[in-house]
Amino acid sequence: MLTYQDCLGLCDLTEDEIRAIAEHEHLPELVALELGQYLAQTADGQRAIRRMILDDIDAAEAANDYEKAIRLKATMKHFIDTHPDNPKLLAKNA
Repeated sequence: MLTYQDCLGLCDLTEDEIRAIAEHEHLPELVALELGQYLAQTADGQRAIRRMILDDIDAAEAANDYEKAIRLKATMKHFIDTHPDNPKLLAKNA
């Protein structure tokens, strides 16, 4: 039987990225991990994840939870740095 940590080790996302998806979609973290891994495989899916994180940042700022907003902004930066919009196009240009 696979644990959450086992699945996380096989995923292209960080725990913070998965947590942001879980919060946005109101899902358990394991389900968010599965959804995130699926979405991270395409440019459209990567844009959807970015939108979720941005929405979470907006919600944190609206609630005056600036510490959470800062953590989510760091999560967004990491996601952008590690998930280009379309990896297939980037590979062709390399």
